[in-house]
Amino acid sequence: MNLHDTLIDMGDRAVAAERQLATLGTRRKNLILEAMADSLDESRAQIKEANARDMTAGRDAGLSDAMLDRLLLTDKRMDSMINGVRALVALKDPVGQKISRWVRPNGLIIQKIRTPIGVIGIIFESRPNVTVDAAALCFKTSNAVILRGGREAIESNIALVNALQAGGARKGLPPHSIQLITTTDHDAVRELVQLQGRVDLVIPRGGEKLIR
Repeated sequence: MNLHDTLIDMGDRAVAAERQLATLGTRRKNLILEAMADSLDESRAQIKEANARDMTAGRDAGLSDAMLDRLLLTDKRMDSMINGVRALVALKDPVGQKISRWVRPNGLIIQKIRTPIGVIGIIFESRPNVTVDAAALCFKTSNAVILRGGREAIESNIALVNALQAGGARKGLPPHSIQLITTTDHDAVRELVQLQGRVDLVIPRGGEKLIR
């Protein structure tokens, strides 16, 4: 399967996951988030081993000390990621919240209610913690997500997403709710932003603007 077809397939799977996510209640989502956090903790050794491979490749590629520091996953940073996922459990579920309400002269009641966006694509660089933060936030808001991190953190990102998926699946996370583009080919970004009808919003590197 070529890159174009691979991204099309990811988009189709994300759309299917999005529909299942819309049916999850707050309690179920919080149970899944707790399971994700537990899985990250249980997978700490594997994640750090993957991160060590990224660090070695980064040094060999001549990454700056600042870039290497951004890439490094220490126990303290792992704890921060895990606690960040657990902190989302305490936050109010935004889905279904009423933003405003008004009554028309004819008596018709109109309400604005928060709903999921659908499928979100996120492009980011070499901070592995962004992988967990972005995935967990999208899930809390009932959105499917396709992640595309920097090539420097590819091994770390794969290990992190595997842990999130495995933990979430234990409590009913719909398959393909969280997907990672594992190719480091720059053309993957172009394919991602062109997934019309499959991806509803793309947040590019830096988050400086939104596409579609």
